[in-house]
Amino acid sequence: MRHPTRRSLMLVLAWLAGVFSPVAAQQAPNIDRPTVERVVQTLAGDEMQGRDAYAPSGMRAAEFLAREFQAAGLQNPPGAEGYLERFSTRTITVGTGRVVVNGRPLAPSQIAMRLGSGDIEWRTGDVPIVVVGPDDDPLTTVTSVANAGFDALVLIDEAHREGFTPLLQIFRRPVRVLSSAQGAAVVLALVTADENATYQVTHTATVVEEPLANVVGILPGRRTDELVLFSAHYDHIGFERPLYGDSIANGANDNASGVSAVVALAKYYASRGTPERTLLFAAFTAEEAGGFGARHYSRQLDAEQIVAMFNIEMIGKQASAGPNTAWITGFDKSSFGEILQQAVVGTGYQFQADPYPRMGLFTRSDNATLARLGVPAHSISTTPIDNDPDYHRVSDEVETVDVAHIVRTIQAIARGAETIVSGAATPTRVDPATVE
Repeated sequence: MRHPTRRSLMLVLAWLAGVFSPVAAQQAPNIDRPTVERVVQTLAGDEMQGRDAYAPSGMRAAEFLAREFQAAGLQNPPGAEGYLERFSTRTITVGTGRVVVNGRPLAPSQIAMRLGSGDIEWRTGDVPIVVVGPDDDPLTTVTSVANAGFDALVLIDEAHREGFTPLLQIFRRPVRVLSSAQGAAVVLALVTADENATYQVTHTATVVEEPLANVVGILPGRRTDELVLFSAHYDHIGFERPLYGDSIANGANDNASGVSAVVALAKYYASRGTPERTLLFAAFTAEEAGGFGARHYSRQLDAEQIVAMFNIEMIGKQASAGPNTAWITGFDKSSFGEILQQAVVGTGYQFQADPYPRMGLFTRSDNATLARLGVPAHSISTTPIDNDPDYHRVSDEVETVDVAHIVRTIQAIARGAETIVSGAATPTRVDPATVE
C-alpha cells in the first residue's frame, strides 16, 4: 500500500468534512442562529403558557411572530392585518329539541345529533333520509354520512339499540367548526322505518364564536402565479398534568422549533432579494385543535398555484437515522422528497422517507389540508416520534432541544428547496384520492 501524499490527505479530509457536516461549509445557507434561539426561547417560555390557540397566550404568540415577520423583511399579504390573518371558529353545543318519525315522538335516548351551524327545523322532504337496516353497520354508515357534508336524517333500526349508545356519546359532544364554513347537520334516530317515513325535527344549539389568527407573510417573486409555501404551527396544548410541580406544556420541539425555521427562512430569503417564485410564509394556529389555521388559510389561496408546501414539524431533536438526516411524510405521494434529496447531494445531508408509516403522520399535520387539494404538501421532521418522551408533555422544554441541530436542519431545508424556489424543479402533484 502506498503512503498518502499531502495532497491526497487534504482531499480525503475535505471529503470527510462534506460527509459529516450537514451542509458543506462552502454551500451552507446563511441561517441566523440568534433568530432561531430567540424564537424558540420566546415561544417556549413559561410566559407563553403553552400557547393554547384559544387562550390569551395564543394571541400573544401570534403578535410576537408578526413582529418577527416584519423584522425579517416580509410583506404584509392582502387580507392580513399587520401580518395577522384573523378568523374564527365556532363551538356548537346541542340544546333541547324534538324528533317525530311517522307521527311517533322519540325519547331522548333515541336521538343524537351533530349540528353544523346552529338551530334546525326540518319537515318531511327538507333533507334526505338514510336508512340503517338491521343487517347494516351503523358506524360505517354514520361515518360516511357525517363526512359527506350534507344535512341528513339517519334512521337506525331498533335492532341496533345496543350499538346506538356509543353513537349517542360521540354525537352529543360539542362540535368546533370554521365560522366561514357552513357545516352539515346530521340527526340520528333509533327507530325502525324506511326512506318514505315522515318526520319533524326541531332542535336548538348554543353557538360560541372564538377568534384566532394565523401569522402570514409574503416575498413576491418574478412568477406571481407560482407559490412556494413554508409553514409551521405555532400553537401547542397549553397546560398538562403537573410534572414535579410544572403544568405548562411549553412545546419547545412541538413546534417552536418548526416556527423558528419559518422565521429564519423568511429572513434568509428576504436577504437574497427577489426570488424567482413567490414565497409564502405562514405560522398556523389551532393545529392541535383540528388544523383550523391551515384549513382557513387554504381557502384564501388557489391550490393550483401552490407549487410546494414545506411544512416544518418538530426539528429540535436528532433523527433516529443520524444527525444529518430529516424525514419527509408522504415521500411516495409526489416527487417533492426526491427533489430535496437531489438538491443536497454532496453535502452529507439526507432527506429520507417517513420511518413511521403506521403512525399516519402524513395526515396528522397542517400539510394534509393542502395535500387533499393536490398540492405537493409534506411535513419535514427529525424527531424520533415513536419514542419521544417529551411529546405533548410538560417536559418539552427549551433544554430538551438542540439549537445547533435546528440550525443545521434549516440550512439543509434551504439547500433542498433551492431548485424549487428558483423554478428549476417542480414537484409532481399529490393525488387527493390517496390522502385519507
